[in-house]
Amino acid sequence: QVQLVESGGGLVQPGGSLRLSCAASGRTSGIWSMGWFRQAPGKAQEFVADITWNGGVAYYADSVKGRFTISRDNAKNTVYLQMNGLEPEDTAVYYCAARPVTARTYDYWGQGTQVTVSS
Repeated sequence: QVQLVESGGGLVQPGGSLRLSCAASGRTSGIWSMGWFRQAPGKAQEFVADITWNGGVAYYADSVKGRFTISRDNAKNTVYLQMNGLEPEDTAVYYCAARPVTARTYDYWGQGTQVTVSS
């Protein structure tokens, strides 16, 4: 089992920045990749970005490329999402997730952190 705890959400003005953190605990040696997803009110959950745990290869949704950066600190078992140039359309609950080595899906999820972009 892997436990995930997000932090760093909040209210920010358009054009501003936030950094989300996700701390993993438990069987972190079994993690293949970690990712960020988001869900806005009335919309389906969508992929934002993910990164492989060992190689650090990152992937991004087209909507956030060039604005968001995902990174990880293996020593701290933590993944980050640096969000710059935030837009009102980025308003959502952001979830951290972990994909085990043995799975093709993200099986472990955090509780979510609210990001609101508004003037």
